[in-house]
Amino acid sequence: MNLLQRMGWRRGVLALAIAALLTLVAIEVLSDDPEIALLIGEPYESMRQRSSASIGPAIPGRSWFSVPKSDARLRFIDPTYGFVTPLARFFTVMFDDEHIHGVRMSPQIEPLLLDDTLKVVLDLQEQWRNAGWVPIRVKDFPSFADTPQWRAQLRDENKGGSAYWRAGDKYQLMLVVSRFEDVKRPTEERYLITLGIHRSRGVQ
Repeated sequence: MNLLQRMGWRRGVLALAIAALLTLVAIEVLSDDPEIALLIGEPYESMRQRSSASIGPAIPGRSWFSVPKSDARLRFIDPTYGFVTPLARFFTVMFDDEHIHGVRMSPQIEPLLLDDTLKVVLDLQEQWRNAGWVPIRVKDFPSFADTPQWRAQLRDENKGGSAYWRAGDKYQLMLVVSRFEDVKRPTEERYLITLGIHRSRGVQ
């Protein structure tokens, strides 16, 4: 191996080492994000003790909700149907008699452009599909897809889109995407994603 070949080989090794380091840094940053880790139906205090994001206690004997004290991602920890969302700024954990009975959130920290919105939505749907969730009510509410038809529907301020998914006989969720008038960016098309999760209410 001549000098030029050795230099090229060393550059290649260095590039791979840098790429590996950047990947490890990205994983570490992701793992450091505050998160709410929960199951629907579990004691509220179990969620508080497990989660890295701070959230206030439940109110005994009340049906109400709490909000994390910082942006946080949701980690839904069911061993079969689990998934993880991006960081959320709007995030409510609903409880009744000190047990969790639902979540309502927007898995984003600001209104998103359409390409970014579809990326989040399609990633969530792929996680659900891989974990055994199935879309329901598809005749009226088909799952989201990156197609010209879906893009046109979402751009229509009077339409938007909704999809429904079920995890066996345990949970059901609703995913909604709608245009959002962002006063900070009045010339841009921005979108809001809403995700609601609760116990399954039977076959639909």
